[in-house]
Amino acid sequence: MNIEVFNETDEALDKELKELKELLVRVVEKENLGDVLFNVIIVDNEAIKKINSEYRHIDRETDVISFALEDEETLVNPSGVRILGDIYISIDKVRSQALEYGHSFKRELSFLAVHGLLHLLGYDHMTKEDEEKMFKKQEEVLSSNGILR
Repeated sequence: MNIEVFNETDEALDKELKELKELLVRVVEKENLGDVLFNVIIVDNEAIKKINSEYRHIDRETDVISFALEDEETLVNPSGVRILGDIYISIDKVRSQALEYGHSFKRELSFLAVHGLLHLLGYDHMTKEDEEKMFKKQEEVLSSNGILR
């Protein structure tokens, strides 16, 4: 398993990102995902706005964007490692949404990372049914790891 967490901001987040990586390792193990590789990249609002504009043609900040590589049926990795993709999270949105929703920074960061990972695994929320399934899974993962609202 290879999970990398990159901080592309000027903020000191070593402790928070270490805990986040530990959470993601537990999720991968509990979900029996096998040998996977994915990245979590922490950026600011300016960077995520640029990504959102360039790839989704939406000219505004967002909280999390996932780029799933397994969507590409032609992607074959002979080593057997599942290369899932990249998750970009806006640290500015983590802070503002934690305040807005009345929970901790850790809870919001964890929520967005798990949300992004589920997208990499093929979950989506385009329909009400899919949204209910995905959000139920998110809450199960977070609560089983003691990360509550």
